[in-house]
Amino acid sequence: MNKVILMGRLTADPELKTTPSGISVTSFSIAVDRNYVKQGEERQVDFINIVCWRQRAEFVCRYFTKGQLIALDGSIQTRQYQDKNGNNRTAFEVVADNVYFTGDRRNGGAAQGGGFAQPSAPAEAPAPAYTSGTAGDFEEMPLDDDLPF
Repeated sequence: MNKVILMGRLTADPELKTTPSGISVTSFSIAVDRNYVKQGEERQVDFINIVCWRQRAEFVCRYFTKGQLIALDGSIQTRQYQDKNGNNRTAFEVVADNVYFTGDRRNGGAAQGGGFAQPSAPAEAPAPAYTSGTAGDFEEMPLDDDLPF
């Protein structure tokens, strides 16, 4: 299983790019605090590279900026490349499957749980608002004591 869940702050504004075949992509890094602090030291931070494709890339570039808290889930991917000096290198990055706002609305986020994920079904119309009724609108339901268990 290859599953990663992260929450951190963007280290720079994400920049939208397009591949030669027309697919949107963005790469950015987030600063993720470690869960522990050694006594007498500051909390350590890991900088994690993230890649988003297609609509997710467009979403991130449109709604997120440097310093903003972001949550995401995805998978770790490795790739090999040669640097300017001809040395072989390996890059580790997280390919985001879902991206979420975190924090409160004043800080640019939505309530926790809001975010962007592939829709599983078409959106439904909002439920109608309910008005408070009178006590006569409610009646006691008879109990059915003949349950088989």
